[in-house]
Amino acid sequence: MLLHLVAEFDLQRDVVPWLVARGWAAALDTSEKPSALYILNVERNGKIIYTWKGNQRNTHIGLFDLHTKQNEHLYMFERDLHIISCSVNNERTLLAVSFRQYTEEERVSQLLQSVTKYLTLLIEIRPINNVRVLKAVDSCVRVQFLYPDEGRRASTESHLLLVSEDKYIEQFGIRVAAEEEHKVVIHNSGQLPRVRVADDVIWAQWDMMEQRLFYIVPKESKATLKCVQFYPDENFSSILESHLDISINDTQLKFVNFGYDHCEDQDVASKSLNLQIFTSKAGGLCVCCSPASAIADEITYSIHFLHKGYHKTFTVSLERTEYHQLKEVAFMNLDYYVAAYLPGQFLHLLNIQHPDLLCYSLFLTGEDARIDMLQNCCIRSLLTSAVLDCQVGRMYAVSISASALLSFLQGSQQDSQRLAALHCALLYFRLPEDLEMQIIWWLSENLSTCHSFDPIQEFIIASLYCRMCAETHNLDKLLPYTSLLDWIGSIPGVTCTTDIISLPVLEFQNSRGFWEKLNSNLESVKYSEPHLHYHSNLLRRQWRSLSEEREERSSTAYLRNIFENAQKVLSHLDTWDSEERLAPLFQEEDYQQQLLMGLMVAQLKDHLMRHLQYVGKKKIDQIVLDYVANLLNLVHRIMKEVWRRYELHSCIFCFEERGSAGEFAVFHIMSRILEATNGMCLPLPPGFHTLHLGLGVRCLPLHTLLHYIDIGVLHLTETCVRKLLKDLDDTEQNEKLKLSIVMRLPEALGQKVHQFWAHPINANLIARKYVKFLLEKLGNRQCSRPSPERLSVPVEFLPLNYLTNVLAEIENQGVHPHENQDPVNVRFVEETALKHTVALLGLKYS
Repeated sequence: MLLHLVAEFDLQRDVVPWLVARGWAAALDTSEKPSALYILNVERNGKIIYTWKGNQRNTHIGLFDLHTKQNEHLYMFERDLHIISCSVNNERTLLAVSFRQYTEEERVSQLLQSVTKYLTLLIEIRPINNVRVLKAVDSCVRVQFLYPDEGRRASTESHLLLVSEDKYIEQFGIRVAAEEEHKVVIHNSGQLPRVRVADDVIWAQWDMMEQRLFYIVPKESKATLKCVQFYPDENFSSILESHLDISINDTQLKFVNFGYDHCEDQDVASKSLNLQIFTSKAGGLCVCCSPASAIADEITYSIHFLHKGYHKTFTVSLERTEYHQLKEVAFMNLDYYVAAYLPGQFLHLLNIQHPDLLCYSLFLTGEDARIDMLQNCCIRSLLTSAVLDCQVGRMYAVSISASALLSFLQGSQQDSQRLAALHCALLYFRLPEDLEMQIIWWLSENLSTCHSFDPIQEFIIASLYCRMCAETHNLDKLLPYTSLLDWIGSIPGVTCTTDIISLPVLEFQNSRGFWEKLNSNLESVKYSEPHLHYHSNLLRRQWRSLSEEREERSSTAYLRNIFENAQKVLSHLDTWDSEERLAPLFQEEDYQQQLLMGLMVAQLKDHLMRHLQYVGKKKIDQIVLDYVANLLNLVHRIMKEVWRRYELHSCIFCFEERGSAGEFAVFHIMSRILEATNGMCLPLPPGFHTLHLGLGVRCLPLHTLLHYIDIGVLHLTETCVRKLLKDLDDTEQNEKLKLSIVMRLPEALGQKVHQFWAHPINANLIARKYVKFLLEKLGNRQCSRPSPERLSVPVEFLPLNYLTNVLAEIENQGVHPHENQDPVNVRFVEETALKHTVALLGLKYS
């Protein structure tokens, strides 16, 4: 099962033994009243309020503390009451209770029409003292105390919200005074002060952790969402307004997270708005709604991503059509994900931060979607990553199972499922080392099975995004999180439509935390967020331009700065990695890769400076170094895991033997890494091309090796070519290999390594190149008639004698291409020519 549930609270486990020990549980065993023990409310500080019926049919209210695992008896009514709502203040001195006195039938039968159906009381409970009536009405009222910030000292004033079925919400201010023997009483004499918070409410939800009230008011048969934020200084303000494209005709009033009425009329519940609002730490604000469907074999639900400016509507074809057994879709808040769950049908995890592409949504059916502990939809996601099952009286901590997610990734046959599971693992778990190892193993086995995306690109880019964005605010809007520009795939059995909606209007001053992050998200939408992400188009053009120029330009100030950037990255990486590097990387210099590293540092720094000016240059420098160093480290991490998996060692640089099956597998993986990084213009660790070429020499037949070199898959590096020329003897097969490599060397590299192969063929090539260079340099220069006395040993072969004299004259004019290399001169050319001629004639040269 993908979702892992742990029962943090269970009435039968945590409360019943305590009641039995005190003799208060005799009535709980009766089958006539299965609701004798049930949960009433969950407060911000992790305290759960519940009620049960005593031996004399008294109605008791108790409290369970999730932190201390202790129960506490709060109050007892000497009547059998049906409690609808209950809340206790932070100091546990006041209790607010709303209950139904009589049903309509009871009032008629007992001639009690003048008696109100519902009663709301405010009770002093430390010690038990006065009872004050707050409401005596015929409409249901929900109660909820406001809670100050955790750690704040006890206040002398409590604030209580009353939410009425008459579509209004008001706040009571209750001052208390401490008397002798720790007695706390209500200080107000007469009527308690109150203030109206909202009117015309048709739906309301309480956010207990952040002390926020979301509510909906009708506007021309549509809905307007508003939010009131309550502050620690006991003030409140309306902070958000957003128009929702939700039909509210013929809907019943509904309250979410204002306590739990165990005997709520199911017919009323089916006609009310099945709607919940979730927020995330990153400033996400989602409205989840599931209207009643008129079609028996399908169900529809919508997610309004208010922080992105659009909503998605999903229509799911149901596998089984026992429609009368189906209940409403349940929504759960997993912070980075919203889960839409219909028992026996599907589980849909929607990525809150990146909902634009459908492939980041994980849609499960059948056994993959099964959650044994949640077989009904009477659940409430009252906290992030927590749900309350009202029917069975349990509260669960909900998390995504790493092992189940990995199994799903390994067993998935669809690219959309693979991609969604991969991003879920990266975003949700931040990849601990053991999980990262298994992901890399999966990558190495599935490089050719993913057709619509490159798994290595996604792993690198998404891993970098997750590692970096947690550190700096707004960085997530500037760094790429995927290699995909769009997605044309679909989820079987699910249709999705996307509609643009108007952005919410925020009104706040000096507000930090969630509201600041939400406002930042909205600003990004206004300024076309995708265009803010860093991309490599300019980097690729500049790298190609500089790569084609001669290395002599490295003396310019600009290029010196570029290479200093690269050295900073490598030095930064060295301070991290104390672990022995299994794969032989970072052991040589690589001009091209260091050039790319330095350019990436410079361009990424410019990109961040344009949008994060308030962060400061020093911080941005650190972010950029971390980003590029993490990039190199991720490539090395992949290499290290595949190196370990195939049990390779340093013998790859011994060219006398052919490569093993494991080496060939690693060569293939390195080829795919090179393809992935080239596709996004990402630098590679120094030594990567040398290692890749060494494996290629050991594993590939000669014609394939040369083809890979010609098309740019394999890069000739000085380290590998030098070792190849020195270590291999000059058998016929090895001569063919060496000659093929030498003929393909760039001129600058050839000049560095030619002396490591003492062979006539190599000497002939060097001499030819030297002659060609001198004659090209001659151009339009005037050359005096060569004198035969210039050579110490005149050659009787007149054509060669004349050529050497011409070359000597050019040399005397100051054309010396090999001044800083081993000496190649006219004498070398002459000797090589004679040896080559003698060899062709089959004669002996002395």
